[in-house]
Amino acid sequence: MLGKTAGGLFWLSRYLERSENTARLVEAGFRMALTRAAAGEDEWASVLTTVGCLKAYRDKHETVAPNTAVDFLLRDKTNPMSVYSVMQLARDNARATRTALTREVWEAVNDGWMVLKEMLRRPVPQTDLPHVLATVRQQSALVRGALQGTMLRNDIFSFSRIGALIERADNTARILDVKYYVLLPTGAPVGSSLDNVQWEMILRSASADRSFHWLNAGNVNPKAIAEFLILDSRMPRSLAFCYDEVITCLRELEIEYGDRRPSHDLAAKLEERLTGRTIENIIELGLHEFIREFIKANAALASQVEQDYRFYE
Repeated sequence: MLGKTAGGLFWLSRYLERSENTARLVEAGFRMALTRAAAGEDEWASVLTTVGCLKAYRDKHETVAPNTAVDFLLRDKTNPMSVYSVMQLARDNARATRTALTREVWEAVNDGWMVLKEMLRRPVPQTDLPHVLATVRQQSALVRGALQGTMLRNDIFSFSRIGALIERADNTARILDVKYYVLLPTGAPVGSSLDNVQWEMILRSASADRSFHWLNAGNVNPKAIAEFLILDSRMPRSLAFCYDEVITCLRELEIEYGDRRPSHDLAAKLEERLTGRTIENIIELGLHEFIREFIKANAALASQVEQDYRFYE
């Protein structure tokens, strides 16, 4: 497989995952706004920060207003992180690598782009927002289902999976990084209304609320949430799960090409940092520092994966 094809598949999956992640964060911000009498500017600023576009937003807007933030995150064509922008890029990458994809995958990506392009032609009214966000998640799920159900388990599938997993791990880590202060002991009473809503927002942002409550009924506390999102390999959006799967995909590439690249060792070292620590150890050493270190290492791995497989060009 040519390096440019591998890169296209890698970024196709990253952009699709990013669109879904952004929709989940907007939904979490929307739910938080409904629970607070105040406008919740800090919460929307935290959503923009998590997505990675707060600076771009402030360059264009003086204040962080809910409607303006939602529009910027969903449909602003000048924002490269908006759902509109990343879905367009996903479709462009799918078209460039069309011969490597099954008809079902291509049609799912193309149909998703057409549906969302039409839905995001105009600003989204607050009453329509839940439906639009659900549609973004649904379109991403349709592509994921087509990939799982129709693609050969070969290098094409592996590159696609690695892109999605690295993006997913980055998103979960960013959610924790922006919200880490909520996970640490504060003067606010544990179990208060605001306290519970903030914790729930963290879980909803990672699509982890129901799974967490299944495993931790009646035991909602900061350490349990951090452990679930970082170390629980049963949780599909946890850092541990993502890296277990990344290692598996890289191993399959090593077998297929008969060559072990630097990205394989880099991923193994990063996974070791996860599996070799307890949540008590992470919190003691500094949750914020651990997360920032992970985000940096995860980005380095993404760059190394692309670099490693350009040599097939």
